[in-house]
Amino acid sequence: MTGVNYEKARPELVIIWRWFSGGRSLLMLTLLLPLAGCGGYELKNLAKSDTNLVTDQFIDKTRSNVRELVVMLYERNPDQLARIPGMTVEGRLAQLKVHRYKLQFPELGYQQGIDAMNLAFDPDYAGDRVFALVVGLGSMLRQAYAYQPEMFLPDTLDAEVLLTSASNVEMLWWKLKNTRGPGGQHLIVTYEHRGVVDHLGIERLLGEIVVLQEMMAQIVSDSRHRAVTGAVHGAVQVVSKAFIPLPI
Repeated sequence: MTGVNYEKARPELVIIWRWFSGGRSLLMLTLLLPLAGCGGYELKNLAKSDTNLVTDQFIDKTRSNVRELVVMLYERNPDQLARIPGMTVEGRLAQLKVHRYKLQFPELGYQQGIDAMNLAFDPDYAGDRVFALVVGLGSMLRQAYAYQPEMFLPDTLDAEVLLTSASNVEMLWWKLKNTRGPGGQHLIVTYEHRGVVDHLGIERLLGEIVVLQEMMAQIVSDSRHRAVTGAVHGAVQVVSKAFIPLPI
């Protein structure tokens, strides 16, 4: 296996091989590999810390929340889906699923993160605002996790990046509630329709994402530092009412 193709190999195998590639460790590797098939233990977990395993759960949950948000938003805004002839909710979900890392789509000019979210609130934008919003949100969250669908021992996260993403989700909810078109109607319908508050599921989902991002920041950083930077981000957004670029 000395000629390992690192570009094609599964990342966990590459990491494990690098650890055990020395002759002194080959016997240990031989003893460990059979354990991967026992008791449901996965081989890739040999290359994960406890924090990596916890982070994987946060990644899975945030991605699941974004998919759930897609369904809710299109239920409330079928007119947005109709802007792309032949498109379905299942088609949108498939587009998000097939891209495991970055979310880049020609119809959005390959914009991601806060650029795509801002597009959703542009009064002159004629495309699907819901898709722009979920791509922006989903890709920003992926950026906060270094665009990784799962974490391994060499991977690290930045608490400030995670906190900034949480602040941006709070600002997203503010914009959804307060941004209206020329006729006074919401650009994207969420909790209120024709003056009646009749749906709180979207607010719940976004609130859950905020909590997840803040909890993850606490895990990877000192809690005092988190409190200070979080206050700074909050103060900036109260004044600007704008999304903050992730500090990467």
